[in-house]
Amino acid sequence: MKLELLALIPARGGSKSIPRKNIKPLGGHPLIAYSIAAGLQAGCRPRVVVSTDDEEIAETARAYGAETPFLRPPELAQDHTTDLPVFQHALHWLAEHENYHPDIVIQLRPTSPFRPPGMVDEAVRILTAHPQATSVRGVVPSGQNPYKMWRVPAEGGPMQPLLDADIPEAYNQPRQKLPPTYWQTGHIDAIRAQVILDGSMSGAVIYPLHIDPRYTVDLDTPLDWERAEWRLKDPELRIVAPRTSHPAPHKRPLPEKIALVIFDFDGVMTDNTAYVDQNGIESVRVHRGDGMGIEMLQKAGIEMFVLSTEPNPVVAARCRKLGLPYLHGVGKKGEALPNILAERGVAPQNTVYVGNDVNDLPCFPLVGCAVVPADAHPAALAQADIVLTRKGGHGAVRELCDMVLGSVNRKA
Repeated sequence: MKLELLALIPARGGSKSIPRKNIKPLGGHPLIAYSIAAGLQAGCRPRVVVSTDDEEIAETARAYGAETPFLRPPELAQDHTTDLPVFQHALHWLAEHENYHPDIVIQLRPTSPFRPPGMVDEAVRILTAHPQATSVRGVVPSGQNPYKMWRVPAEGGPMQPLLDADIPEAYNQPRQKLPPTYWQTGHIDAIRAQVILDGSMSGAVIYPLHIDPRYTVDLDTPLDWERAEWRLKDPELRIVAPRTSHPAPHKRPLPEKIALVIFDFDGVMTDNTAYVDQNGIESVRVHRGDGMGIEMLQKAGIEMFVLSTEPNPVVAARCRKLGLPYLHGVGKKGEALPNILAERGVAPQNTVYVGNDVNDLPCFPLVGCAVVPADAHPAALAQADIVLTRKGGHGAVRELCDMVLGSVNRKA
């Protein structure tokens, strides 16, 4: 008999530390899309449902292929709401309105977005292989051993070991002599549905699913987010990547050989702000670190070029200062780009293009790698191969220059 599997993704609208966290772009996709992808791409084919109180989150979830058959009541979307009533609400709603009764519920928290392929299938396999198991939970080796942790009385007095151990003075032993301990992550829980209906999110018999610690990302603070963006750049980290209803091409890394980097101007070399004085003269904001990055690339022998639709002479002035060849006032970049490559004798596959808006999209498939700043237009974010962590005019160019130099130095 085939088991009915439900992948349930809790995603409320409120978030204090990172506002609108669940739909904030991470690597060009909203955060929630990674958990949806983990469910939809699993071989065991669970039904993927998002439980949210927020219509914008629901709309985003549907765009990435999840179901949102209901909106969660506001009283179940508070700061201190626990998982259990949220999951019980979903199960009761689906039973009452659809006569749908899953056997296993798979929790995929959006805040742990990086999952290796096959994780969902392995959790279900472990649970079904052990009839006595009530749930399966993802774990990694704990960063700090609790045998070396203490309770400190608030009123003063001596400390007490956190754990009562059979090992004499465990807190004085070297780590290698202590039993290994594990930390539960938010990547996945596979729970028998009846366990949830009976009042627990795990039950008493919990089996482990061991996860490579490299995938451990828990997004609670802006610093966590920066680390996650950095981890996405690791070509060795294979994760289940999101797909929209129109899947983007496979994300391409920087070319093995980089002969030319082409930059858009507004929104890449600037922050997209134009200052206009009483005489109609425009000026823009740039980042000094970008200039240093360009100088370092020039010394490394990497050619660069600026291709811009902006007709204002400020483009020419900035490029002359940086010593960059340029072409501005271009109406259709996709038509101009092949001519630039031909004139310079550069192969498309050895070219990197950096843009930020919809007028850059025709250039993306014409080069070996398309890169965008962190604040690029959503369409550009979705189609780019690499999304930088810096915004345009705030060090995005320098970040890309550092990446190119790092790639060149590794191959030297």
